[in-house]
Amino acid sequence: MSNTPDLGPVPQRITVTAPQVRRLIEEQFPQWAGLPVQPVARGGWDNWTFHLGAGMLVRLPSAAEYALAVDKEHRWLPVLAPQLPLPIPVPLAKGRPGVGYPCSWSVYPWLEGEPASADRIADPVRFAADLADFATALRSIDPADGPRPGKHNWFRGGTLRTYGGAAQSALTALDSHIDADLARRIWQTALDAPREDSESWFHGDLAEGNLLLSDGQLAAIIDFGTCGVGDPACDLAIAWTLLTAEGRQVFRERLSAGQAEWSRGRGWALWKTLVAFAHALDAGDDEEAAGARRVLDEIFSETQ
Repeated sequence: MSNTPDLGPVPQRITVTAPQVRRLIEEQFPQWAGLPVQPVARGGWDNWTFHLGAGMLVRLPSAAEYALAVDKEHRWLPVLAPQLPLPIPVPLAKGRPGVGYPCSWSVYPWLEGEPASADRIADPVRFAADLADFATALRSIDPADGPRPGKHNWFRGGTLRTYGGAAQSALTALDSHIDADLARRIWQTALDAPREDSESWFHGDLAEGNLLLSDGQLAAIIDFGTCGVGDPACDLAIAWTLLTAEGRQVFRERLSAGQAEWSRGRGWALWKTLVAFAHALDAGDDEEAAGARRVLDEIFSETQ
């Protein structure tokens, strides 16, 4: 799931150029001055991303709202990384505002791999199992003092009711395009699903672009900007957005997800897909609309 804003106006994006990044590096990290700086293709929405030499990247929040995650990532990723079964980004340095760029920013090592997609995954069941094992390990880390849901992560890990307005608006826009009554029932079931009192770490955006493959196998997890401590059901949305039906079952079993958590996870997948579908129809983006419809079919298949 992209983190394109869902809770109010779209943040004012900050424009960043390669020459600007080069100047930031020269002024603040002269040991890396002279290394080539090149934009990363499909670098994401929340951050502008640039290659720095052959083995590093520079990550600059694209709006002030996204900059809230920078301190969190520098505080917690070095703590999480040694306890996880797959590589995750661990910051090398934190930059400060300068040369016209107003936010804190980061330098990371470059993690090799290509973004996951259904056609690139060699073994969908193994992929699902590996992803579940990663999520299980993340959940097992001591949550004490971890960041609770808030503006820093668009309230991932909190109640789905936060997204009720966006979901209802999308349902209204899609009323003649999908089985809106079924979608409303699934949404209400998710809202009504009881939540256990225990909290755990979650990633917050387990989506195709943040899951890296090597030779078709899960090799690394990136972009922890929405991570936090709370209800980890938000990490289950990937079960419908990417996994096969068989993989989804393995994923659920290895996570020991009960019916209430599974229903909440399905709600996370549903609201985001509804918003994406409505946006695609409004923009005339047939490809995005087709992708959203495919995900809705996966969500609906468990209920009909």
